[in-house]
Amino acid sequence: MIHIFSSYNPYMDYGVGLSYSAAIVLMIVVAIAGVVVQSRLRSVMAKYATVPAPAGMSGKDIAEKMLHDHGIYNVQVTHVKGHLTDHFNPVTMTVNLSDDVYFSNSITAAAVAAHECGHAVQHATGYTPVRLRSQLVPWVNLSSSLATWVIVIGIALMSATGSAFLCWVGIALVAVSALFAIVTLPVEYNASERAIAWLQSSGMMHGRELNNASEALRWAARTYLVAALSAIATLLYYVSLIMRRR
Repeated sequence: MIHIFSSYNPYMDYGVGLSYSAAIVLMIVVAIAGVVVQSRLRSVMAKYATVPAPAGMSGKDIAEKMLHDHGIYNVQVTHVKGHLTDHFNPVTMTVNLSDDVYFSNSITAAAVAAHECGHAVQHATGYTPVRLRSQLVPWVNLSSSLATWVIVIGIALMSATGSAFLCWVGIALVAVSALFAIVTLPVEYNASERAIAWLQSSGMMHGRELNNASEALRWAARTYLVAALSAIATLLYYVSLIMRRR
């Protein structure tokens, strides 16, 4: 985050000044929400990590069965180090499960494994938001490394020349990251929906256990919601900062 303050102007308390203050407040609120959601996610995941899934299958077994039930045989299920590092890699065509998920037969493991396989199913069926997100990846990598520097240089040039052109180029780069975070939302929520639907239809879970798995995935999805709100708040902050300094 960049904090650049100009000399006080009484008129800044109105119009643009108010939007700048609102952007700061929004960023603080979103940051607090992020802490709350992350804390709750860890709590829920830990709680159901001690509850065995009815089927008694490990995360690896769950993943392989879900993939095969959807006719997917070209995706390998493997494990990676770390905690909550689970992900689907469409480049290597692997569902990568953390050790806690890969070897465990808990409700948490089943839910997470099924969720990651939900991404594999999305890829296999050409789910539109997944294709769009994949197209945005190289642009996000570029924008994330350049945006802050472009805005800093742009503000310096604006102070010297009065031109805000480079600032708005930086804003466009930040907007790419915000768009990526927004597009990620339907991808993650849909993967969870596919996971829960399969866990139920396959008979892997039912009743209370299915509700528990659904709760765990809902809190996981909320982390992406907070991330999207944070990206939007950051975009609004930079826009208000530039408008405030013009």
